[in-house]
Amino acid sequence: MTQERSAENSAAPADPSGQPELKRVMGPKLLLLFIVGDILGTGVYALTGDVAAEVGGAAWVPFLVAFAVATITAFSYLELVTKYPKAAGAALYTHKAFGIHFFTFLVAFVVMSSGITSASTASRAFAANLAQGFGFEAGPWTIVLIALGFMTLVAVVNFRGVGESVKANVVLTLIELSGLLLVIMVGFWAFFGADFDLSRVVAFDTADDKNIFLAVTAATSLAFFAMVGFEDSVNMAEETKDPVRIFPKVMLTGLTITGVIYVLVSIVSVALVPVGVLADSDTPLVEVVKVGAPGLPIDTLLPFISMFAVANSALINMLMASRLIYGMARQRVLPPVLGKVHPTRCTPWTAIVFTTLLAFGLIVFVSMGNADAVAVLGGTTALLLLGVFSVVNVAVLVLRRDVPDRKYFRAPTALPIIGMITCLYLVTPFTGRSSTQYVVAGWLLVIGVVLFFVTVLINKKLGVSPSRWRDLKDLTEEPGPRN
Repeated sequence: MTQERSAENSAAPADPSGQPELKRVMGPKLLLLFIVGDILGTGVYALTGDVAAEVGGAAWVPFLVAFAVATITAFSYLELVTKYPKAAGAALYTHKAFGIHFFTFLVAFVVMSSGITSASTASRAFAANLAQGFGFEAGPWTIVLIALGFMTLVAVVNFRGVGESVKANVVLTLIELSGLLLVIMVGFWAFFGADFDLSRVVAFDTADDKNIFLAVTAATSLAFFAMVGFEDSVNMAEETKDPVRIFPKVMLTGLTITGVIYVLVSIVSVALVPVGVLADSDTPLVEVVKVGAPGLPIDTLLPFISMFAVANSALINMLMASRLIYGMARQRVLPPVLGKVHPTRCTPWTAIVFTTLLAFGLIVFVSMGNADAVAVLGGTTALLLLGVFSVVNVAVLVLRRDVPDRKYFRAPTALPIIGMITCLYLVTPFTGRSSTQYVVAGWLLVIGVVLFFVTVLINKKLGVSPSRWRDLKDLTEEPGPRN
């Protein structure tokens, strides 16, 4: 045990390919903060008003439905991550279940793209909150430049190491959590005030062309962006101490904490502020604290808290994207150059550079073609991940034939089936999702197809055949030494 600790603390051990292994620095507390911090953030701070606009005062219902869908899918992720505790996540599960190289690559690319679109959403929101917090006028390209500078800072923190990144996540998570708790406390403070109208919380107010079911599903497709993030944690499996033991309890606890916070925030928001005001505001939670705590300088503080919240979202999503690229490159599904680990920092530095450059391109591209870039990027993130969740829910059933000779978490069989159906439905246009999101997602898939064939050519030049991808034996090996 002492020797293992010494090896981890001094230098990460090398795997058979000669590259050092990732450091196992995440215990239950850090993993819980990672999950909570990844789920909380941009979505709840920006989308509460949009959700309320779809269903009226019952804005808590879509958040509750999104929480249920996310939790059902989380059970599938828990079974798979405890079976295969590797960094590649959903792409690894697809590879194991179907063995189709093209499909594996697309899933990997879609998951990576979702992390980058989410981080890009957060970077633009960070820039807008920075301008609002300091009270200066910022044009569209000023916002873009601030967003690019912020993304560069995220890359530097990511390169420093997962230990430094997770420590930064702890601080940012506590800050963003304090902002949401502040909103809830303001609601409790104003509970007996004249402005607190609890009757609005049970009032459905939908558009004339939508019944309640369609309105709730449309709002859920928005609210789901606020729930995504739990799936990122499986990509940190190689940097988690004893992942098979701690993942189930920690992931479900994190989901429950965030679900309760979202429901309380949405109830307080609608009870204090009319739906129309929430829907028209770019900072709906600021409107809530203005009404609930008039005369206090909270409304000037909240933009800065929001800024830190979206910063946390960007950091965690870029952590996920770079680790996913690293994991797939090590399995030769992406060029091996993307799997290089820095000799002293022990971080996947080429994957970090690659994902950061992609984020730069996406921020600039979407900013050129869309007035509401944050809404487009956020909606596209949810769309991409719901497609991936559908695949994961199928994969967990297919992989029931593979039974490892050790303990692992097993999800009730009905849950992956329910998860597959609900996720597929939320992908369809029947939910009222904006067509622009399909356009952006479609272009990302086109880029993925092009990269797939480029990767095939690179691997052929390196002498790696597709059959080797199918027969990778280290996919189910236990990770390195534990504390």
